[in-house]
Amino acid sequence: MTATGQLNPVVNVQVGSQISGMIQKLFVDFNSRVTAGQVIAQLDPATYRAALRQAEGELASARAALELARVKAGRAAELRAKDLIPQADDDQARADLHQAEAAVAIKEAAVQKARVDVDRCTIVAPIDGIVISRNVDVGQTVAASLSAPTLFVIANDLTKMQINANVAEADVGGIAVGQDVDFTVDAFPAQTFHGKVAQVRNAPITVQNVVTYDTIIEVGNPESKLKPGMTANVSIIVARRENALTVPNAALRFRPPDRLERGEPRGSTRPGAENGRDGARFNETPAGRPGGERVSTRMVYVLPAGQANGRPTPVQIKTGISDGISTELTEGLQEGERVVTGLRVSSAEPPSTTNPFRGTRRF
Repeated sequence: MTATGQLNPVVNVQVGSQISGMIQKLFVDFNSRVTAGQVIAQLDPATYRAALRQAEGELASARAALELARVKAGRAAELRAKDLIPQADDDQARADLHQAEAAVAIKEAAVQKARVDVDRCTIVAPIDGIVISRNVDVGQTVAASLSAPTLFVIANDLTKMQINANVAEADVGGIAVGQDVDFTVDAFPAQTFHGKVAQVRNAPITVQNVVTYDTIIEVGNPESKLKPGMTANVSIIVARRENALTVPNAALRFRPPDRLERGEPRGSTRPGAENGRDGARFNETPAGRPGGERVSTRMVYVLPAGQANGRPTPVQIKTGISDGISTELTEGLQEGERVVTGLRVSSAEPPSTTNPFRGTRRF
């Protein structure tokens, strides 16, 4: 079973900014290794520091107002105890005290927010890893009013990667977690890499009415040859046969133009044993075969032994699994028999070309 997919790091973190500002310093670049908590960029904090000082001044003013409100509330309580002021004045003094306390709490929160904004001017790495993308330069203004912009992309560990392969809905039924996977990349066409199926996600992906399912394949990358974003040509091994007798798929598709004159298939017990245009007839799973695998009866044409130009003879065979190029042969032929994969027609005379002005002429 084949598919294509993209190589990605297992853990891929996009580092952004929650505040707007100008990039003042950059401490890392592409392929830089970072640790969690390491400073990787610095935004200009001047505006946010000024806002912090303003918030601290407003907090000091609110605390002073709170002290005055406490004094007034205490004096009003004493006078009210001596019945020197009306109850309304005492109530107003206590209400002013509560309002002053609330104002102090609001200003304290404003100071905390201003401090958080100042701290956010320093961008730190959230995980250990390597920087695979840097999207900003020194002096560039970052605008985070609507969404957090991505400044860096950090991959946790490039020695362990995964392939996000898109498997067609017709093939997803044969995929199971733990199956072996072979794949190649264009950068190393002569080398075959290996992995295992880790997950088959249930969320369908529909593109132009074609439904596929995202299949996650775990891949080891100890030599760091594989890079993020590479396209992998994946072959998922759903079944395996050792020392199997095979027949080319072209032989299964071949049909001579005068097949009705070829006689009955060798091994056939009744006329018209083949079923369908391609001669495929599916039988029940025989004993000794893994469950769930179907064995089909197909038709091939065989040249008689010792005859270079003999007439092809139809033969019924039983086939098993296929890799798209060759198909397992379970019954019907012996090793070494010659099957027909194509027909080359030779003509004794060259083709003719018609000239509308001079009539028919051969070239």
